[in-house]
Amino acid sequence: MAVSTRGDYASRALLSLVLNDNGKPTSVRDIAERTGLPQPYLEQILLALKGAGLVRSKRGVGGGYVMARDPSEVTIGMIVRAVDGPIALGDFGQPHQDGACDHEGQCVLLAIWDSVGLRMRSELDSYSLAAVAEAARGRAPWPGTAHVAGESLRP
Repeated sequence: MAVSTRGDYASRALLSLVLNDNGKPTSVRDIAERTGLPQPYLEQILLALKGAGLVRSKRGVGGGYVMARDPSEVTIGMIVRAVDGPIALGDFGQPHQDGACDHEGQCVLLAIWDSVGLRMRSELDSYSLAAVAEAARGRAPWPGTAHVAGESLRP
């Protein structure tokens, strides 16, 4: 599985909201300018994030988007699921269900795909938006370097 452009853009947009939180709504234009994301596509993504309860919007002058939840409660996995749906290695089915083991070798491979998908979901859910923001600010180690410093980016 590859994280889609939507998943990446959604993560970047929410990270921008957290990094620039001044207690006021942020316009789509401002988020697009800060992140380099195309505004029309970003508007669609923010609507999906709103539908998932991750952001709230305010209309009119001074309107824009704010986080609907504390960034420490929002994980990268939640963001990706909000715009892409379930995180899975593929749509292969589960071992021992619906005749999945009727064909040579298929069952063991389904178990592998399922296991790898579980690890991928677990990894994406282990990074809170607040922790990622701290790493972006230089106050916490970057992902992949935490084991070297003896610290953790994960909550």
